[in-house]
Amino acid sequence: MPGGRLTQQERQQIALGLADGLAYAEIARSLDRPTSTITREVIRNGGPTAYRADLAHRATERRAQRRRQAAPRGSGAPEQAYGRDAESVREYEELFTTVMMASGMPTMMARVMACLTLTDSGSLTASELVQRLQVSPASVSKAITFLDSQGLVRREQGERRRERYVVDDDVWYQSMMASARAIAHLVETAQQGVRVFVPGTPVAIRLESIARFLDFVSESTARAAEQARAILSTRPDTSFDATSDGTAEPHPDRG
Repeated sequence: MPGGRLTQQERQQIALGLADGLAYAEIARSLDRPTSTITREVIRNGGPTAYRADLAHRATERRAQRRRQAAPRGSGAPEQAYGRDAESVREYEELFTTVMMASGMPTMMARVMACLTLTDSGSLTASELVQRLQVSPASVSKAITFLDSQGLVRREQGERRRERYVVDDDVWYQSMMASARAIAHLVETAQQGVRVFVPGTPVAIRLESIARFLDFVSESTARAAEQARAILSTRPDTSFDATSDGTAEPHPDRG
């Protein structure tokens, strides 16, 4: 499997594959690349309908130049805990961010969510997020406000009255429940519309169909979240402990 960044010729092949309606996995096989590489490349450069090889190549060069300028001179990649490979971690964080963007999350919100999720502590302060992402405090504040409104992060009072922003298993449960409540509100609105447009008319029938569908989705989402929380509430023991040099070693009782 070839390593390194995608070439301009490979990007042209991606564009041709998309034009032919090929799936990401098919394009990846033809280039002997991981499917995740193709997925990330396409989504971060306009998506399957707007992808252009030349624009994608120039955008990648600009991003690489910005990273070089942002990196402190004479320093390598930051040291990673548990013996992780720094480049692999960076690439995975990009992939995680890209997939969340593909689900509809705005770019900065996705970056902050990825940064929090992929931090071992699961929590960071605003200043730590600013430093890690190299963005303005205002950008972080706006992203946190959005994520908080979606139930995706929670706030904790840290040292020196500094707020910490946290992601954990319960955050995802709360987010699913918030989604279920939002859908339930749409159900109520659609049902109200049935009365306004007179039952039995084309618009009322359409709204009634919407209400039935969304009511099922809302109830199913809430029920699944409750069941998952009950089943998964016992957190499994980690199989590794950190050693003094940041590497990982198995527990003695696990062989």
